[in-house]
This record gives sequence, C-alpha cells and structure tokens, in this order.
Amino acid sequence: MEIIGVVLSLLGLMYFAYRGINVLILAPLMALFACLFHSSTPYLATYTQIFMPALGSYLLKYFPIFLLGSIFGKLMNDSGAAGIIGNFIAGKLGSERGLLAVVLACGLLTYGGVSLFVVAFCMFPIANSLFQNGNIPKRLIPGAIALGSFTFTMTALPGTPAIQNAIPMPYFGTTAFAAPGLGVFGALIMFTLGMLWLDRRVKKAHLKGEGFGEIFEKQEITRVSGIQFLKAISPLIIVVILNYIFSKILLPGFEYNYLSLEQYGSTTSSKLIGLWSLIISLTISVVILIIIFKDKLKNVVESLNAGTFGSLLPIFNTASEVGYGATIASLSSFALIKDSVLGITPNYPLISEAISINILAGITGSASGGLSIALEALASNYLELAKAANISPELLHRVASMACGGFDTLPHNGAVITLLTICGLTHKKSYFDIGMVAVVFPFIATCSVIAIGSIVGSF
Repeated sequence: MEIIGVVLSLLGLMYFAYRGINVLILAPLMALFACLFHSSTPYLATYTQIFMPALGSYLLKYFPIFLLGSIFGKLMNDSGAAGIIGNFIAGKLGSERGLLAVVLACGLLTYGGVSLFVVAFCMFPIANSLFQNGNIPKRLIPGAIALGSFTFTMTALPGTPAIQNAIPMPYFGTTAFAAPGLGVFGALIMFTLGMLWLDRRVKKAHLKGEGFGEIFEKQEITRVSGIQFLKAISPLIIVVILNYIFSKILLPGFEYNYLSLEQYGSTTSSKLIGLWSLIISLTISVVILIIIFKDKLKNVVESLNAGTFGSLLPIFNTASEVGYGATIASLSSFALIKDSVLGITPNYPLISEAISINILAGITGSASGGLSIALEALASNYLELAKAANISPELLHRVASMACGGFDTLPHNGAVITLLTICGLTHKKSYFDIGMVAVVFPFIATCSVIAIGSIVGSF
C-alpha cells in the first residue's frame, strides 16, 4: 500500500500539472498525499522539516544561475540582439532552408544562455515568415524550435550555461565542460536525427499537397550586416569563453582551505568551481551586453527588473519539485523504490542513472526537476558504483545531464505547453514532431553516449 501511495502521488503530479495546476501548490499537496499511505509519518513535520528545507537548499544553490540567466536573456531580447541573430541566420540560409535556419538560430541563442522561453517568443515570428515563404507546414514550427532549444544545447554541448548542465556539478565535482567529446557526439546525433526527421516530414507533406496552410500576416526578414551579427553574438561567445577560462584555468589555481570550515559549508572547491565559473561568466557578460547595447536598451533598469522577476517562477517551480522529491525519498517505501532503480543493471551505473533520471523527469515534466530529485537521492550511490567500475565522474555528469532531456518533454511539460500556445497550435497538430525530436532522439543519443563511454571511457 505504501508504494501504491507513492505511485498515485506521482501520477497525480503528472495529471494535475497537465491540467494546469501550478507545481507550487501541487508538489506539496502530492507529497503529503503520499504521506497518507505511511501511517507513522507526521504530516506537518514532513512539510516544514523535509519539504521546505529541500526547497530552500535548491534555491540557495542555484538561484544565481536562474537569476543571471533570466536577466541575460531579457537583455538579449530587449536590446534586439536575439532578433538580429535570428534574422542574420535566416537571411543567409534563405526561406528554402527555413527549417535549418530556425534550428540553428534557436541553438545559437540557447547555447549562449538565452532562456528557451525567450527564444520561443523571439523566434516564432521569424519562423512563421520563413515557413510561409518556403511553403513549409506551419505545424512543424514547434518541432523546429524544440529541436534547437530543448535538446543538444540544453544537455549535451560542453560549456552550455543551461541549468540542466549545472545541476550535476556539485554532486560529481565536475564543471560545465564535463566529457566534452561525448557531449559533442551526443549533440550531433540529436541534431542530425532531428533534421532528417523534420526534412522527411516536409517532403511527405508536400507529396500530399500540404503547404504552409492558413495564411498569416507576412513578416519580412530584416537584412542584417555581418558587423551587426558579430555585435549581437559577442555576449553569447563571451559567456562560453569566460566559463571555460574560469572553470579550467583561473579558479582551480587558487587555495580554498577555508572551505573546510563549517561556516563555509565544510565543502571542497571541486563542488563549487563549476557554479562559481557560471556566476562570474554570466555577470561579466550581462555588464558587457549592457555596454555594447546601451543605445538600444530603452530602459536598462526595467529590463533588469523584468529579468529578475522572470527568474522567480521557474526556480520556485523547480525547487518545489525538489522538495517533493526529498519528501518521497524520506518515506520508508522509497528504500524499496531506490533499491529497484539501483537494481536495474547494478553493474552498469550509467544505465541505472539514465533510467532513473529519465523516469523522474518524465513524471515531473521537468528536466531540471527530475534531474535534481534523482541526484539528491542517488548521486552518492552512483559515485560509489562508478568508482568501483572505474567510470569517471565527468561521464556520470554528461549522462545525467543528457538523460534529463528525454522523457521530460512529454505532453504535460510546461515548455511544450508554452511553445504550442505561442505558435497558436495544439498537441494534436504538432506534438508528434516535438516528441520525436525532443524525446525519442535525445533518448537514442543518451544510449549512444553510454555505449561509447562504457567502451572507451570519458573524453
């Protein structure tokens, strides 16, 4: 009965999230619902002493990344830099290659740290015009944006400032550049399979006589010069370069003996350098962005405030899911669930890690939420198993990051619902393609990275 309570709680979380109930309300309710099946569990104490501390711990650890990432994305949007990048790529490739233009533009923006929500809002008008000019079915726009925003730049490419790449760092003592070769390999699989799929869908639609569909007001692609493009893309390049310099060269060279003191968390520098590097890189890039585009930003303070407020709901939603996971992990029945997950190929921790993260990300409808829940409960176990199997923490990091970007994009995922809303389309019309490029192909890429990493190790 206890395990049934946990299963019903997880199903309830997924169902009611799909129905639109905010996770800030839903997560604690579903956590306490699971507690009802555990007679010895004190409900109020579980909420205040387990759920809330776990939520607070996540906020303390990752709030700067959410905050700075949201501010950076807002400034890129308000300055017009994001639009310049999208228009430049679209202009170079042309409407006949509208699919590729949209995917590359989205990938470039998200790899530079722009929020996928900002990218969706920014890219839809450009995609709409490109697809109309190229007579590509409008229903494929969400799939193209999802491929460029929800997949290889979010979890696979080394150095990406996405939170999904930052979460494993303190657990495994790694940086955002963990297993770079395998990350690039996985990214190429996602990109290649995704493009082949979308191209095939366009050809099949044309054979059936289907074109863009209902005609919308046409938006012309603005001509952008090479200098304008370089100016717009420079903050994105700076984020990646600075992140590498600080994480690999500068910060590791200092002494951090003071971190062993209780007042600093009795920790080690290896667990913090990755986060510190991202914080410094994003901060410097925000300042540079403001300087470069000071004449384009109508109100810097307003943009900073909007970016700040824009970070609050995403991080609290994710932190609430972490609190839910911590509550479930504290229940007596979770020991059986944990043993079952670890019991899946116990001699192959990479496979066990990928399965557990994928399952939890799918249930919660959140890549970062599922990843955080899984690592909070099981990271230490995976490290022990990996050490025994001579598997590097960098490989654990890359597999964990890539695994969270698979089943998370099921129909109840918040980003999916937002993307379809922006595009004015429904699940029935467009989710099949989103599911293929953002669920199926990332899962294949993760399996491929596990296979190669198991044979040759991390690189």
